[in-house]
Amino acid sequence: MTLKYRCRVFNFDDFVMEQRRKYLIVVIYDITDNPRRTRLSKYLEGFGVRVQKSAFECILDQATYERLLAGIPGIIQSGDFVRVYKLTGNADIRVWGDVPLTADTEVVII
Repeated sequence: MTLKYRCRVFNFDDFVMEQRRKYLIVVIYDITDNPRRTRLSKYLEGFGVRVQKSAFECILDQATYERLLAGIPGIIQSGDFVRVYKLTGNADIRVWGDVPLTADTEVVII
């Protein structure tokens, strides 16, 4: 069986007014409590599409992105893990939980 390959290029245009810009947002999470996990997934369904069991993709303007971020802390608790990636020319990563942000290391090859 051959898997179907699909590609979508998401262009970020600096010339579009901020109010009309859309951003590709990826949300991943790891929550062990079933009711809380279900509550978060239902919340995220209001913003985007589930692409994996614990991953959503959303295309949002800035105001809707901020509304998505504002609702997450009211759902999760200590021990839960949520990462939100705002993918644009300059990526923005928000993290809730014990896993730290990936460190930026400079690599020099001689």
